[in-house]
Amino acid sequence: MKQRIFLLLLLVFCIASSAQHVLNPVSVKTSIANVVEGEAVISFDINISPGWHVYSVEEMNGPTQASITFETIHGAQLIGNLTPTATPQKQYEEMFSSEVFYFENNVVFQQRVKLLGGHYALSGYLTYGACNNESCTPPTDEEFSFSGDYIVKKETGDSAESHPSVSYNKETDSVPEENAEQDINNVDTPAGTYTFVGTEPREDYASLLWLFALGFAGGLVALFTPCVWPIIPLTVSFFLKRGAGGRKGTQAALLYGVSIIIIYVTLGLAVTAAFGASALNDLSTNAFFNILFFLMLVVFGISFIGGFDLSLPSSWAGKVDSKATQATGFLSIFLMAFTLALVSFSCTGPIIGFLLVEVVTSNIAGPIVGMLGFSLALALPFTLFALFPGWLKSAPKSGSWMQIVKITLGYIELAFSLKFLSVADLTYGWGILPRTLFITVWIVLSIGLIVQLLMQFRNALKLRLTLCILAACFAAYLVPGLWGAPVKAVSAFAPPMPETGRVISDYEEGLALAHKEGKRVFIDFTGYGCVNCRKMEATVFQDPRITETLEKDYIVIRLYVDDKTALDTPVRVEQNGKSRTLRTIGDKWSYLQASRYGTQTQPFYIITDAEGRMLAPARSYDEDAEAFLKWLK
Repeated sequence: MKQRIFLLLLLVFCIASSAQHVLNPVSVKTSIANVVEGEAVISFDINISPGWHVYSVEEMNGPTQASITFETIHGAQLIGNLTPTATPQKQYEEMFSSEVFYFENNVVFQQRVKLLGGHYALSGYLTYGACNNESCTPPTDEEFSFSGDYIVKKETGDSAESHPSVSYNKETDSVPEENAEQDINNVDTPAGTYTFVGTEPREDYASLLWLFALGFAGGLVALFTPCVWPIIPLTVSFFLKRGAGGRKGTQAALLYGVSIIIIYVTLGLAVTAAFGASALNDLSTNAFFNILFFLMLVVFGISFIGGFDLSLPSSWAGKVDSKATQATGFLSIFLMAFTLALVSFSCTGPIIGFLLVEVVTSNIAGPIVGMLGFSLALALPFTLFALFPGWLKSAPKSGSWMQIVKITLGYIELAFSLKFLSVADLTYGWGILPRTLFITVWIVLSIGLIVQLLMQFRNALKLRLTLCILAACFAAYLVPGLWGAPVKAVSAFAPPMPETGRVISDYEEGLALAHKEGKRVFIDFTGYGCVNCRKMEATVFQDPRITETLEKDYIVIRLYVDDKTALDTPVRVEQNGKSRTLRTIGDKWSYLQASRYGTQTQPFYIITDAEGRMLAPARSYDEDAEAFLKWLK
């Protein structure tokens, strides 16, 4: 009987331990220690249950990255950012559509601090996220509170003495009121909460692949313009006149293609160097740049449809061509490729301009990657025809069809130019380009293309009729948009549709309303210049089931991170180890997203309770309405 009771108690103990183990998959031990004179390190030793992992400090699209928040810093300064003592594992997560960085079993995060002398007090919390293959815990805060005295005996030159005291009691511990002043890296900041995330945002490799594909498509289109296609036979003739054949001919053709790539990638490097990493984040919503891009595309578009000839001085190409004839070896081939870039500028310039305008606001590496794709598409046919001259016999002959392609591209550039004017208009609230006017202009441009193709040309009947039919169908598709139809095909470029239902535009107001009505909170971090945000609004959020669920069960908070409305009072904060001033409403929401949820990508969707605690893993761009509805429920 006693054995049975003992076994029963043992079984209950194991079940309780197992339940506790599942409910608390992570345990944290906090400590502070002196490392060298005048410096200390705060350590968070994290033990992780088997099958679970804790995310690292790198910024990720979805998971909760490890970050440290200081509510009190007195008598000390931070040194650097929160860092792990080991290298995290890296893996691509389909759920988050990005790479994630995590640790298993054990990890130690450390934050170094400089002690200024005298009494010091440090308090705050470590935020981390833990997941297994089935679920994730909400973002968890592990509080800490340290205080002590650091005395430097200057007269005797003795080593500094530090007498730290460590307290860690979430219910009772607090920092004395006299120690509650803020001293963050010697920046005069208002009292409040300051969050330090681990690293700067990483590049999105999926977006880089998209930018490369966009550049490659632009290069293919440039090939079929009247400034480029006729040059191919001249290029082949250049190699044949020099008697290039066999191995030397192959080398010359390959060097020619490589030279084209070098020239255009160098242009991408120059654009990146001109703008710099810090400016690229502002370009997508900056009024000056968006209007500049709008005017640039308008000029390019008008030149394409025949308004005027946009070209570089002919003397430039003549001088380079003369040098190419006189030179030998690789220099001769490179100058020949440079001549191609100059003489084809009137056709490639507008395409390159449109491409650079699109990629420069998307990614720091965008101009380089986009130009790599463009130059590769442009170089391949020249190289292949130089290697195999006989293929030219089966290639399409030059004709009016190239001018038709050029004019069509001109109308496309004019249409896309409105996107940048719209971004500036929405960001600053001017109200000069409402959705109906935007759609009306696109309809007029479609009709203008049809009229010009039918009136100006007599040849290439099949191509003209095909383009006219496509333009007419597109215009007809847009017409219902004048009366409120979503016209999803242009949702990524047109101004957003008017809000339906109750949508709150302030975080604190939304949480208060959720607390009052006892509802969950749906937070949508979006942007006026966010293409994927518009796609989600025109597809997923138009699903009646999702609309009904949001209206019935949630308080919807939509926060525009690029809203340029000025705050009543600028706020000074610390982010990524640097001092920053929040001057606009968009700055405030961008900082909220980065500091609390560890990412700055849009769209970004969060489900929380009325206190702001996450109830499910975040979601980003994904047009799967069924999966989105399942996530909401």
